[in-house]
Amino acid sequence: MATIHVDGQSYEVNGANNLLQACLSLGLDIPYFCWHPAMGSVGACRQCAVRQYKDKDDDKGMLVMSCMTPAADQTRIDIEDEEAKDFRASVVEWLMINHPHDCPVCEEGGHCHLQDMTVMTAHDRRRYRFRKRTRRNQYLGPFIAHEMNRCITCYRCTRFYNDYAGGTDLGAFGAKDNVYFGRYQEGTLESPFAGNLTEVCPTGVFTDQSHSERYTRKWDMQFSSGICHQCSLGCNISPGERYGEIRRIENRYHGEVNGYFLCDRGRFGYGYVNRSDRPTVPEYREARGEPVTLEVDTALNRIGDALRHARRVIGIGSPRASLESNHQLLELVGQDNFSTGIEAREQACLNLMNHLQRHVGLPTPAPREIEEHDAMLVLGEDPVQSAGRLGLNLRQAALARAEALGASIGIPQWNAEALKTLAQDRYHPLFIAWPAPTDLDEVAEARYAMDPERIARLGFAVAHRIDPASPNAEGLSVEDEQAADRIAEALMKAERPLVVSGGSLASEAVLEAAGNVARALSRRAKRGGLVLIRREANSTGLSLMGGQPLDWALDELAQGNADAVVVLENDLYQRLPSGRVDSALARADIRIVLDHQRTATTKHADFLLSAGSFAESDGTLVNLEGRAQRFFQVYDPLYLRPETRIHESWRWLHALSANRQGETAGDINLDAAVRACAEAHPALAGMSGAAPDSGFRIDGLRLAREPHRYSGRTSMRANQNVSEPRTPQDPDSAFAHSMEGYSGFHEARQQVPFAWAPGWNSPQAWNKFTDEVGGHLRGGDPGVRLIEPVPGQGRYSQPGDYVEAPEALRALILPRLFGGEETSSRAAPIQERTEQAFLTLSPQDARRLGVKTGDSLTIAEGLSLPVQEMESWPEGWMGIPAGVTPGVLPGDSLAPDRSAGGAS
Repeated sequence: MATIHVDGQSYEVNGANNLLQACLSLGLDIPYFCWHPAMGSVGACRQCAVRQYKDKDDDKGMLVMSCMTPAADQTRIDIEDEEAKDFRASVVEWLMINHPHDCPVCEEGGHCHLQDMTVMTAHDRRRYRFRKRTRRNQYLGPFIAHEMNRCITCYRCTRFYNDYAGGTDLGAFGAKDNVYFGRYQEGTLESPFAGNLTEVCPTGVFTDQSHSERYTRKWDMQFSSGICHQCSLGCNISPGERYGEIRRIENRYHGEVNGYFLCDRGRFGYGYVNRSDRPTVPEYREARGEPVTLEVDTALNRIGDALRHARRVIGIGSPRASLESNHQLLELVGQDNFSTGIEAREQACLNLMNHLQRHVGLPTPAPREIEEHDAMLVLGEDPVQSAGRLGLNLRQAALARAEALGASIGIPQWNAEALKTLAQDRYHPLFIAWPAPTDLDEVAEARYAMDPERIARLGFAVAHRIDPASPNAEGLSVEDEQAADRIAEALMKAERPLVVSGGSLASEAVLEAAGNVARALSRRAKRGGLVLIRREANSTGLSLMGGQPLDWALDELAQGNADAVVVLENDLYQRLPSGRVDSALARADIRIVLDHQRTATTKHADFLLSAGSFAESDGTLVNLEGRAQRFFQVYDPLYLRPETRIHESWRWLHALSANRQGETAGDINLDAAVRACAEAHPALAGMSGAAPDSGFRIDGLRLAREPHRYSGRTSMRANQNVSEPRTPQDPDSAFAHSMEGYSGFHEARQQVPFAWAPGWNSPQAWNKFTDEVGGHLRGGDPGVRLIEPVPGQGRYSQPGDYVEAPEALRALILPRLFGGEETSSRAAPIQERTEQAFLTLSPQDARRLGVKTGDSLTIAEGLSLPVQEMESWPEGWMGIPAGVTPGVLPGDSLAPDRSAGGAS
């Protein structure tokens, strides 16, 4: 700690910070542009000037840039010094010389850091009377719009895109006051984190293209505390709604999970919520005829009557549905009739991952804590493609070598350019065992292109070298032996080694090998960590709840052991071959499906109930680290569209349970649903603490979902009826569907639906809600851990016998960020961003099949795709992108046919 003196007042601050960060953490406002809490200082904009004095006797001092000045003990500065204030105002005036005065039409208006800083510096008169410089804009893809005229040359965009996220196709071209930020040739930005430019840029140069089509000012959107449903990381998001549509998604700061950044799938994959073909009212289809719509009571009565007459009802849950919804389905059908809706091999891997997180002796670090590890082994995963934002954490862990090198010669962590120059291409060791190139290869010490069996054997060999008590894998090649030696040596030299694995290969052997490495490190008293990636938003939570796999449920139906089935938010055709699903559903007399999308499964439904998406529902998810987090309804769908009958799945299922018992459905709210789930499942007992209950108030006020300037709140439905109804009432949460309520930052709180503070309208307002800038929310970061390690490391697993690859090709499913996840792949921008799908083969297998790159092969269910040969690809395996062949499972034997293909 250090004592600094600001404008005559003394403060205790973190002496490792610079003065700008220290002052902002104290709540003192200093304008800035180029500095960013996650990226450090470069001193490019000169906006954060303050007067610094040598000591208490110095009455002259000098102007310094607070972002480039350490918060050393006994530092004395004046923020309110007149010369410093005039200097800051002049900097803004210089920046505004070529900046267009187009705030009324700029998409950043009301959300703009430049606007905030211009007001803060009191610059309000334009003296420049000459022609402004104009630029030509570029097309940058479906995610990002480009308006170079608004650039103030702060360099934040290239620093984030190139230095932080590892992109290579965005740059700064030119010199002096004539610098252009864009691509060398217009085209789609390639980085999967490019969407963060919309919040990193302090002006309107980079804006949300998906929002542009249905643009709404920030103050006219309704927000909520949301959780991203597009992977298992559990990033916190602020979805914004207007007129019953999600208009954009912004990052919601979480000090332990996502920090300031999201991946592009999480930011732009929301389009499925707004699809016009969604089921919005209950439907009934008789004898495969055309569906007819039903009112809620009629639908519930008919379904209740059908269930009462059924011999046995099977319930199929979903890892993309909330814990509350899955529990209410379990209550409806009973524990003995409940299936998780997850394929058997995947469920076995999930159960194993839960066991490993408790019993290997190493904790699972929060995503932010990953960045503190100094040696990483990724075993059988492609983190950027399977858990987007997590890949960015691993990249920062590798880049953190620069901070370690800087500390040895006294360069502070915030001095970004000096650390970059010092480190050059030196990184903390990162080893990746994965068959295809990854986005992290650039910062990896080595990537080993191996098949799943070989990856597992490498892991077992590494564990044996760390601890000889761990069983070794016999018969490794010389190359694999050398790789194991190299990896084990790096992990043992590290102070905080990290092992990353997951379920992408659906291989228990790979997971056991990762567990052995973690156990070995734990026994050698290493302060390491183990991260295990799951596939979907609630895969972890549902596996903790328990239930039979999907294969069991389909077998029970196909064998006639049950005559009714209830499917919760799950397209079964995405999980098992269509023939198997067809035969099971055909044997059921009653097929009830709850979903917010029309899928192959909903086409078979006798009754289809219109479920709410994440935007219209409340519920709890558990992420890959075991953190239970609550998401809240953004808007009430009935308010603006009274003809709809969309409800949370857990509310539908609660009513069905009552109807099946011949009772009147009592009222249920979120608190009751959470409590029932927590009490029924010991592993989920802590989920009640994931967020405050509906009775939470600040100074007697609910929490506002809408900003203070929200307009039109008394005329939202004037086009339908001039008599406006009262705003929707929310019995399920502490939030109000209006701007009435608490929206400030002075009272500490976990749940902050949108970032706003007086004078801070841009995303930089998050600084006002944290204990220190870049730290944690002052009310505590949301969520509660449900999986914690128990004492001891457990027993080592034994490697299986090595089995030669069979003659037939086997399927290796490659996760992909764009197009590989069921719901986001329905969003138009994601569809446009999804790349051409290829079947990856080794040259040897391609020759054996008589094909070459560009030829087509037909695989499962008549799907024909072009072939791509890859030199390092493991022989005997065919790489298939996730999402293109739902019926093909990892490890399946394939019989590709060229007869329907040919040269393309």
